[in-house]
Amino acid sequence: MNAPLHTNARTSRLPLRGLAPMVAIVALAVVISGQPAAAHGISGGGLGSGFLHPLLGSDHLLLLLGVGAAAASLSAQLLLWGLAGALAGGLYGGLGGGLPAAEVLAALAITAVAALVLRSQSSPTTNANAGLGLAGSVIATAVAIHAMLHGQAVPTEIGASSWWIGALAASTLVAGGSYLVLRKQAAIWSQRLALGLALAGGLLAFAPVLG
Repeated sequence: MNAPLHTNARTSRLPLRGLAPMVAIVALAVVISGQPAAAHGISGGGLGSGFLHPLLGSDHLLLLLGVGAAAASLSAQLLLWGLAGALAGGLYGGLGGGLPAAEVLAALAITAVAALVLRSQSSPTTNANAGLGLAGSVIATAVAIHAMLHGQAVPTEIGASSWWIGALAASTLVAGGSYLVLRKQAAIWSQRLALGLALAGGLLAFAPVLG
């Protein structure tokens, strides 16, 4: 009778050492929040430039970590939803499409994905497939916004194809890698990461206004 209560206590507590991932993520957001557009304007084409683009763009990197955490918490199918969003958003941005306040939306998308993870952690007994369609839509939309920014920044010279290959490889590495790592860890680690991502997304969204 005492074992389940002990397990719940362990998974719901956030000891001080568990705050480290949250602090690190928020600190990263603080460092780069003063120059949100810089990461989206990497010049030059080629495989290397494309590979670095999602890694040096803090909001892109944080979103990819969030997608991996969501996939680990809910379903690996969310990685496919993310891929679909990347293709659609990249094409839209590459053709010149855009959205008002795209940078703010991209930052808030991180918080939205983090909310999916936190929701799954708060209702672990809920049927995983019940809200998969909604979760997939959130993931696809969030990734599409970021991929649109990729598409707007992609160089138009001959290196464009290899640039996209590099960007896709880096994105797959981060999202897939974080999924593989987190699915082997206790659920509390995904929760900690999601809390940090939610805070970082809000900071990135409102830092230009507050600054």
